[in-house]
Amino acid sequence: MARLPIEIDARDLPPLGMAPERFLRDYWQKRPLLIRNAFPGFVSPIAPEDLAGLACEDGVLARLVSHDRRRDHYALRTGPFDEAEFPGMPHRDWTLLVQDVDKWDADVRALLDAFAFLPRWRLDDIMVSFAAPGGSVGAHIDQYDVFLLQAHGHRRWQIDARRDPPTDFRDDVEIKLLRSFDPSHEWVLAPGDMLYLPPGVPHHGVAEDACLTFSVGMRAPAVAELMVDLVERLAETIPEERRYADPDLAPPADPFEIDDAALARVERALAALRELPQAEVRDWFGGFMTTYRSAGDIAPPPRAPTAAAIARGLERGGSLVRHPHARYAWARAGRGAVLYAHGERFAMATRSARLLCANEELDADAVAGLDARGRAALETLTGRGHYALRGAGRRRG
Repeated sequence: MARLPIEIDARDLPPLGMAPERFLRDYWQKRPLLIRNAFPGFVSPIAPEDLAGLACEDGVLARLVSHDRRRDHYALRTGPFDEAEFPGMPHRDWTLLVQDVDKWDADVRALLDAFAFLPRWRLDDIMVSFAAPGGSVGAHIDQYDVFLLQAHGHRRWQIDARRDPPTDFRDDVEIKLLRSFDPSHEWVLAPGDMLYLPPGVPHHGVAEDACLTFSVGMRAPAVAELMVDLVERLAETIPEERRYADPDLAPPADPFEIDDAALARVERALAALRELPQAEVRDWFGGFMTTYRSAGDIAPPPRAPTAAAIARGLERGGSLVRHPHARYAWARAGRGAVLYAHGERFAMATRSARLLCANEELDADAVAGLDARGRAALETLTGRGHYALRGAGRRRG
């Protein structure tokens, strides 16, 4: 069997240079891939000064990493930052990283459409980093898939694509950096080039000049996180009176021994974990994956619009625009579907669930395509701040 290439030119078939089915079969969570011209002629929709301004806003997750080359020391600070400090920053060896830029900038968010070959509920965010020449966050690994799109300037990437690379961390820095890093491949990426890395691949990026890099990351919760959340969800439904019980107790051979009979009773007490119906697992997982992981949340409007007010606004040519922090997904349930919206569930027709997930802006015709339960869910979600009425002018027609 021919060895799969680790570098490909995608100019004729962006953004992967191959059919999505081939990429998912041969590369996804299996091996890294450098994709030249993933976005031919790419021009960054955001400028470095815009990113710096965003990093100064309350509620924005921002970090600043500085590297002291002489001591090989990395210093980390978290935002929000003061706008006045950026003009005085050194000319090299620092990096500004801002999470969730897709939530704050519609043009950056539009890039997610190019990743429609992946489940949208798996896409976490687009982090944008600005690096001064020599800027780096050090050699590290990520425990999730990531697409690193070069947006402006040039960045040198080194990776270790060998099997079972060393993954011990340094204990002298406050960020998780690799103690040992021996790259097997090295490239310089220009605007429009993109590097795909599956989980666990050691990598190190250094800015050749002042540059912007977009990091499209996946949401990949740890199994331990899933277990804790599921157990907490289940525990809420179990009455306090339901406890460990031993009506079959016999005099113990040793009163200090936890014997097999006791362990069997524990297993029976925890049987609810093994006997969860699929519908309950689906509802828990749908809620979990659509809950925004940031500490922030969607604030409801001071006064929720009535159904009549929404209808009038739509009739006048307005539209309902979804809040960028709202995460939506849907799943089949019997003959219909369930919409999962920012951790909540709403039963409705499959067509309605599809429509609400796929469209971030709804005009009168789109709303008319919803079934009664879909329209009721839309009204509820609008009252909770998930949608805002925009652009209502004169009456249509």
